[in-house]
Amino acid sequence: MTSTHDTSRPRVPAVPGRTDRAAAWLAVLACLPYLTLKTAWVAGSPVGIPPGSPLLDHSLVLRLANAGTVVMDGAVIVLVLLLVRPWGLRAPWWLLLVPAWIATGLLLPIVLGYPAQLLAGLLGASGGEAEPFLANWVFAVVYGGFIVQALALGTLFARYVARRWPDVVRARLGGLRPGGSQRAPQWLAAGTLALTPFPLALQLAWAAGASAGLDAPGSVNSRVVAATHACALLLAVAGTLSLTWRRPPRLPLGVPLAATWLGSGATLCWALWMLLPMVSGAAADETSPLLLLVHLVRTLVGALAGAGLVVALRARAGRTGTRGAA
Repeated sequence: MTSTHDTSRPRVPAVPGRTDRAAAWLAVLACLPYLTLKTAWVAGSPVGIPPGSPLLDHSLVLRLANAGTVVMDGAVIVLVLLLVRPWGLRAPWWLLLVPAWIATGLLLPIVLGYPAQLLAGLLGASGGEAEPFLANWVFAVVYGGFIVQALALGTLFARYVARRWPDVVRARLGGLRPGGSQRAPQWLAAGTLALTPFPLALQLAWAAGASAGLDAPGSVNSRVVAATHACALLLAVAGTLSLTWRRPPRLPLGVPLAATWLGSGATLCWALWMLLPMVSGAAADETSPLLLLVHLVRTLVGALAGAGLVVALRARAGRTGTRGAA
């Protein structure tokens, strides 16, 4: 019997439907609390900032940083339009994938870490925390909005990829063939594998309560953050090695692509975010050489894994003849 099922079609409608529109509105609405707070801080309002908070010690730095993050969160709205409007399917690949990768990288540790921190608090494991630099309700409002953003954007992005690049969604890892120089993926994987153990060991040690490179053992919340960064490193290296060795061959190609996408983005974006106050002098007194080195190496790991992701996507594009697939 011959099946009449057309496997060439993506599993989502060819044009955005109700699910896409609902996710788009949810993502945009989730931006509003963060944008409102940041705009108030740029204007000089101390709302949500307790007296004595270090955020009040560098008012100019605070306002500049807040202005920059307002622009970043506003870019989410532009990204949503790219994902749901018909002209978004014709946009250059980099115009979509680069901001989507950055957004994923910034949001992933929050999606993983904040619920874990709340759970630790419910279990009574949050003792010994330092005085918060923001009111607790600010974290609930902002991080809750970020998690909603992440889920809505993730839904939109997955459905967009299924519409624009259905061959990638259907492909198996064993069908991936290198394009261009065959040594490039191997060198990128080797670099990622060689550099990852150092920051991974430190992040795991900090998650377990070690104080190497720190003034004192981290709080429960900071230990959760270290654990999420360790998870990102593991995703980056596992995804990169799987794409390079193309094993296991029957694994859907989307699995290692997603692992590399998530791990490389979170590792690079958060390492750079943590380096920013160190190199700008805002946190120079709290920076140890070991801490600085960890974030520098994490930056390299994220960059190498991200480059490996681009190479893999270009290899898939070259094999299928699909222009703009990478």
